[in-house]
Amino acid sequence: MPTLNIAVAGSSGRMGRALLEAVERAPDLRLSAALERSGSPYLGKDAGELIGAPCGIEITDNVATALDGSEALIDFTRPEGTLLHVARCREKNIKMVIGTTGFLPEQKEALRTASRDIAIVLAPNMSVGVNVTLKLLETAARVLNEDYDIEVIEAHHRHKVDAPSGTALLMGEVVAKALGKELSGVAVYSREGHTGERVAGSIGFATVRGGDIVGDHTVMFAGIGERIEISHKASSRATFAEGALRAARFLADKRNGMFDMQDVLGLR
Repeated sequence: MPTLNIAVAGSSGRMGRALLEAVERAPDLRLSAALERSGSPYLGKDAGELIGAPCGIEITDNVATALDGSEALIDFTRPEGTLLHVARCREKNIKMVIGTTGFLPEQKEALRTASRDIAIVLAPNMSVGVNVTLKLLETAARVLNEDYDIEVIEAHHRHKVDAPSGTALLMGEVVAKALGKELSGVAVYSREGHTGERVAGSIGFATVRGGDIVGDHTVMFAGIGERIEISHKASSRATFAEGALRAARFLADKRNGMFDMQDVLGLR
C-alpha cells in the first residue's frame, strides 16, 4: 500500500492535534510537515510530542520549504491563513483538504480559481455522519416542501469565532436548494424585539456558544400538529479528523478540481 505524505496546518490547535493523532494511527499515511503561525510557542518543537508520540517532524512557520515532499495539506485554520497556504500549494502542486470556515464570497472565489490548478476538498464539516445528515435534509425538504417552517439551531464551544457555523449554513443551503431557493433570499439570522409574525418560506438560524461543545446541529421542520427534527451531535474532533483523512485519500488520483465531502463519500 503506497504511503501518502500529509502536512497539517495549525498543528498545535485542538483540531490540529486531532489530525496528528489520526495520521499517526493510519498505516497508509505519514506526517511530512507540521505548520504553525509565526510567533507560536510551539515552533521548533517535535509535532509528535503534542500527542505523546515524537516523530521527528519539527513544527515550523516556513511554509515555503516545509511543504516540500508533501502530497496533501490539511488545513482547519482561519481564512487568511488558509489563503496563504493555498497560494503555496498552488505553486508546489500540492493538494488541499480545507475545513476552515468563515470565508467571504471573494475568498471562496479565490479557492475556486486555485482549484483550476490543484485538487481541493472544501467542506465546512468533514464528518461522515454530518454529510449523511445533509442527504437526509435534502430528502426531507423536498418532501415536506412549503408546509413546514424550517429552523437551524447550532451550538459550539466558546472559542469558535464565526457564526452561524459553516455547517449550519451548509445545512441551510442544502434545504434552500431542495426548495428551489437561494439561501441568501430566505435566511433570517437574528430576531430581537417586536419582529412580527414569522415570514412564510424563511429559514431561521439560532446560535449557541459555550463551554467545550464540539458541534451540535439540528434542523427543525415545524408543521401543524407535528415537528420533525434531524440532528447531528459530535462528541469528539476525531470524527472530523478521520473524515479529513478520507478526503486526502480521495484526492490522491485527482489533478485538479473543487470537491466536497458529498463527492468524497459518493453521495452526489
